[in-house]
Amino acid sequence: MTSRERVLAAINHQQPDRVPIDFGATGQTGISVCALYRLREYLGLPKKDLDVFEMVQMLGVVDEDLRKIMKSDVIGMNHPEDSLGIMNTGAKKRFVMPDGTPTLINAGNEFDILPDGGVKMYPQGDRNAPPSIYMPSGGYFFDIIDRAPEYDEDNLTPREDFKNFFSVMSDETARYYEKESKRLFTETDYCVIGNLAGAGFGDPGAIPAPFEKHPQGIRKFDEWCMAQILYPEYVQEVFEMQTEFMLKNLEIYKQAVGDNIQICWVSGTDFGTQNAEFMSTDMFQQLYKPYYKRVCDWIHQNTNWKTFFHTCGCVVKLLDDFVDMGMDIINPVQLSAKGMDARMLKEKYGDKLVFWGGGVDTQDMLPNGTPEEVAAQVTERLDILSKGGGYVFNTIHNIVGDTRAENIWAAFHAVHQYNETHFGR
Repeated sequence: MTSRERVLAAINHQQPDRVPIDFGATGQTGISVCALYRLREYLGLPKKDLDVFEMVQMLGVVDEDLRKIMKSDVIGMNHPEDSLGIMNTGAKKRFVMPDGTPTLINAGNEFDILPDGGVKMYPQGDRNAPPSIYMPSGGYFFDIIDRAPEYDEDNLTPREDFKNFFSVMSDETARYYEKESKRLFTETDYCVIGNLAGAGFGDPGAIPAPFEKHPQGIRKFDEWCMAQILYPEYVQEVFEMQTEFMLKNLEIYKQAVGDNIQICWVSGTDFGTQNAEFMSTDMFQQLYKPYYKRVCDWIHQNTNWKTFFHTCGCVVKLLDDFVDMGMDIINPVQLSAKGMDARMLKEKYGDKLVFWGGGVDTQDMLPNGTPEEVAAQVTERLDILSKGGGYVFNTIHNIVGDTRAENIWAAFHAVHQYNETHFGR
């Protein structure tokens, strides 16, 4: 099988010729530029300044030389603009991480290095606006700064508050997607995942809007959580507005990319904590599910794409609703969260959901274990999750900045060895 055929078999719940691998194709299956730099050095690849494709998490672009070594089967088609709203024109500027890792970011970005070594960056590169993200000294990624002013609970205006948050895809962006999707489809045999997003309803990484110059309304995550009980009509109006824009953008996206992509990345909203779901099933069914279903229904009725959802944590009580609303692929499969038992998930949902991730714990095992312990956990997870298809290997969320290169290699090399042992390839 080619990589594309292999992933297509897996996401259609068929047994592929080996376990497919994703290394760095999305903003939730990626790797910190710091860990990426050390991994390239560990594997003897040329040193270079690393391109960043996701600014808040500082995720590095995986080049073809490394993608081949890791035997990845997936490639991502990313947005033409970054998390701060800066268009990628090809012009870059150098940004050095606190640990010395040299990176390249879009040239329009503006940042200040503070006396204590911290860094602040500005939305859309506009220094007249308040800085929107902050990396502390010694950090590996940015935190989003809450900047919205206090809101008037007696005069809530959701459509006015979010008028600069949502937009219809421009002709320039559509042309980029058309050209890039054709290139990836015709010049590679990878499975292409379109990292469109746009339907991350209530996503705590998006609501504060690091790309907006002057966000308004309910934007702080704690206030947003409370608004779901205090002002549900506000939340629903925002979601209705978001759905309207998402459906328009899906029409444009479909015209631009056609069948050049096989998977559409829909949402990155987290619905689980380490120990429980963020909300009751009733709240999810009332506030979130109807809007997700409209988006998924459009995709399934108008395309051949599979829908890709990211949600961390314990989401056991929501899995039936996820299936019913049209989720095809769930990531990162956080098996370290309460109730997220691999055998239960595979037995109960293995024919309904594709598990993308779950391969090794990035909170503890990958950064802190020995290479032998890492490999053992990977093999154990593969034995459970990969049987009969419906599985793509990746770590549980992004590989964090201080992870040792030998452990990263141990994880992916364990998959290579598993494939050779069980599939002869």
